[in-house]
Amino acid sequence: MEFGKTLLLMYATLLTPIVAGVINSLWCKSNYLLNFKRPIDAGKNFRDGKRIFGDHKTWKGLLGYVVLNAIFMVLFGILFDLLNWNQYSYIWQNHANTPLFNIWVGALIGLAYAVFELPNSFLKRRLDIKPGKSAHGFTKYFFTFLDQADSVFGVCLVVCIFYPMSIGFYLLYVLVGSVTHIIFNVLLYLAGLRKNMF
Repeated sequence: MEFGKTLLLMYATLLTPIVAGVINSLWCKSNYLLNFKRPIDAGKNFRDGKRIFGDHKTWKGLLGYVVLNAIFMVLFGILFDLLNWNQYSYIWQNHANTPLFNIWVGALIGLAYAVFELPNSFLKRRLDIKPGKSAHGFTKYFFTFLDQADSVFGVCLVVCIFYPMSIGFYLLYVLVGSVTHIIFNVLLYLAGLRKNMF
């Protein structure tokens, strides 16, 4: 029962980045603000002659994560407040659920989500794994998990600011978030919103 309650709190707190991540997939495919659909690395190579992050990491995607997380943090904040559910969020348990607070915390979560994806992309470019493609052999399983976990590491780190947790709990939180990320990727693939399942 205790684990079930913990799982409920984890999901309730991750609700904002989960929904924002799904909507951001649609946003990145849209024809709006195409000027922002430029690679974060500006098409430049690292000193090894390979791209730094690749074409899939764009300013449009980063902007989407930040803005959408801020918007949904405010919307879910209003909903949780109306339903008296603040105790189900690790963030709102100890901090006031106000629009101003939720805007900057949501933006911070979105920024962490996007930034923590970059080291993974950097590493994959070093190993000649093409953007949006899977690795082979053992590295396939490693990167399949890392592709789902990278952003979750960042999101959970932001949650740690407002709800101190042990390293063990943090890693459990990342695992739960990563498995959820995998499930949503499968659903997005089946809905035709992703080219690859992983």
